Amino acid sequence: MPTPVQRRHDLDLIRVLAVLALLLFHSGMPFVAEWGWHLKNAETSNLFLEWMNFMSTWRMSLLFFVSGAGTCLALRYRSANRYLRERATRLLIPLAVGIILVVPPQIYFERLFNGQIESGYWSFWLTIFEGRPYPDGNTSWHHLWFILYLFIYSAMALPLFLALRRVSGTLLDSMARSPSLSMLAMGLVYALTYALLSIPWPGPQNLVDDWGRFGSYFVLFVYGYVAFVHQGLGDALYRSRHLAFRLAFIALLVMNALRWNQVEWDWGLNLPSISYMTLRGLCGFFWMVTILGFARQFLNKDRPWLAYANEAVYPFYILHQTVIVVLAYYVIQTSDTIGLKFPFLVTASLVVTLGLYELFVRRSAWLRPLFGLKPLPNDGKLAQQRAEQERPVL
Repeated sequence: MPTPVQRRHDLDLIRVLAVLALLLFHSGMPFVAEWGWHLKNAETSNLFLEWMNFMSTWRMSLLFFVSGAGTCLALRYRSANRYLRERATRLLIPLAVGIILVVPPQIYFERLFNGQIESGYWSFWLTIFEGRPYPDGNTSWHHLWFILYLFIYSAMALPLFLALRRVSGTLLDSMARSPSLSMLAMGLVYALTYALLSIPWPGPQNLVDDWGRFGSYFVLFVYGYVAFVHQGLGDALYRSRHLAFRLAFIALLVMNALRWNQVEWDWGLNLPSISYMTLRGLCGFFWMVTILGFARQFLNKDRPWLAYANEAVYPFYILHQTVIVVLAYYVIQTSDTIGLKFPFLVTASLVVTLGLYELFVRRSAWLRPLFGLKPLPNDGKLAQQRAEQERPVL
């Protein structure tokens, strides 16, 4: 049977670092070769493409797995009804606020940069209420797709999660006794889901053409829950970290060997395409297990600033891409090199996003719930205790 779960500070830190990795990733998008984005620098870099491609295999996978683990911890202290009400409040309200207030500046500066509009921001902003989806229209959730998917996953998986708490853990017990085989089997299920759904439905994240991400990230969300509701399975993944590291390294080398040597085939639901996408899925899964395992080994301890960072990470996520796009609009029009533009954009985006959170969101009683934060007691000591006990929604 599942053993009790305790707070894991390494998961808190991973959540914070994963969102900071998103800041790096999105700050690099204007400069990466081959990939499209909202704004593109005149000069792009093929070398940027390499580390961006590497990060793209595991960055969101890590967040969805950790979110599943957080769901396990949240359900430990909440009824199913309270859990769903809290998820709706803390996910759907920020999503609506984001669509109306946070995302529109991204679309506005993209249109402005591409010479598609000449009107002021107010006239542009009113067009989002026409309800025409981006890119043809100006209504979009852009990077906030993660919040929508997380809410849908939370509702979809709840019956399964409640059942897992009641039924015998025979299968999970067996998996826990075979760490390597269990890790490989879990990776293969995820990778095949990713491959078979991503080829016909590669995105974008609009819930219509994105069954590849939607299905595979749902698998990882469930994995995160199961690995923490059944401590033995979580321990099995932890013991597999060295094997996962080796396999992740090999998978990355094979993937890049195919890419760098321009090995090509007809794209579709055929053996070469499915094999490559399965390899890519396995690569991301193995890196995720590697990061989780070594973080648990070396980072599972509390830090004085971790409670603050845990609370800040959700509003930071909501705000960061808009800040990047607005700053990038001006940065990429300068005559400086990528070597100067990129670090400036990263640093400026970090400072501005943290400044918006600290000076406005964190300190405002009416803005806090709009960005998924709970009101804090007036008493400073109680506020600190509550921040330390709070389970992040991401």
